[in-house]
Amino acid sequence: MQLEFDFNKGKHVVVSLSGGMDSSTLLLKALNEYETVTALSFDYGQKHRAELQRAQSLVDYLNNNPMRVYHHDHAPNGFEEVYSKINYKQIKLDGLVDLLDSALVEGGDEVPEGHYEQDNMKATVVPNRNKIFASITQAVALSVANKTGERTDIALGIHAGDHAIYPDCRQEFRDADDAAFREGNWGADMVSYWTPYLEGDKFTILQDGEVLCEKLGIDFDEVYKRTMTSYKPIHIHSGEGDNWYADYKSASSVERIEAFIALGRPDPSQYADETGPVSYETARIYVEQVLSEHAKEQFNKVRTSNTLNIK
Repeated sequence: MQLEFDFNKGKHVVVSLSGGMDSSTLLLKALNEYETVTALSFDYGQKHRAELQRAQSLVDYLNNNPMRVYHHDHAPNGFEEVYSKINYKQIKLDGLVDLLDSALVEGGDEVPEGHYEQDNMKATVVPNRNKIFASITQAVALSVANKTGERTDIALGIHAGDHAIYPDCRQEFRDADDAAFREGNWGADMVSYWTPYLEGDKFTILQDGEVLCEKLGIDFDEVYKRTMTSYKPIHIHSGEGDNWYADYKSASSVERIEAFIALGRPDPSQYADETGPVSYETARIYVEQVLSEHAKEQFNKVRTSNTLNIK
């Protein structure tokens, strides 16, 4: 594997790492683009807390990668880093779990299944979640900027596929949130935003993940098996111990598998359903059926609308 070295990196970046596919790819891109990387995960009592285990596992894999450091005759001490070690913290907010009304938190309603554009996905909105996360991330980024006296970026994994069903993914929210941050803090001009996937979607993010794994000298499957996109992970106890598997029927899983189908390679994540562990092939076939049915529904809606307009 031929590594590619970037000697013109930015200085500091703070990444909000959920443990999902998008933010994990964003973390790889940050490692490739910045000299120092701070990653934050949030435990707010989510049912899919397994994502936090995956986030920690990914950070451990990246920090302990033997290809991270290489010999360089002209570098101090004779060695150079391909990328820096990640400063990673998990922020405990689980005291909120009994106060938040959402299907995504413990004690909430059942997480809906189906296509990610269906209206029932509104049940997966967590009130003000991104605002809570943004406030903490902004505070950390500003603190890094103040300590170093250097500009610091906040990495956002927002992309064109973010759905309007989530109000805190909309540009109007981000603009208002940024205005409040700058109004309420001295030195906020030292903090900027980095949004490398703004014009892409999950598929293009995954494509970039392939490229980044090559650049950083890491294994694609080892990275993405350490990510958890499922909102309904399944806990299975076996002779090999306790394991968390991704479901393949919730909207978040459907969207992830759709991206892997487009990429043309199997998802290394482990999947299961009510019968136990299943193959990726089983998950893929189910998702292809969901996507086909959704496409038919959309076609019928357009045809009905056109018919009514003609009348």
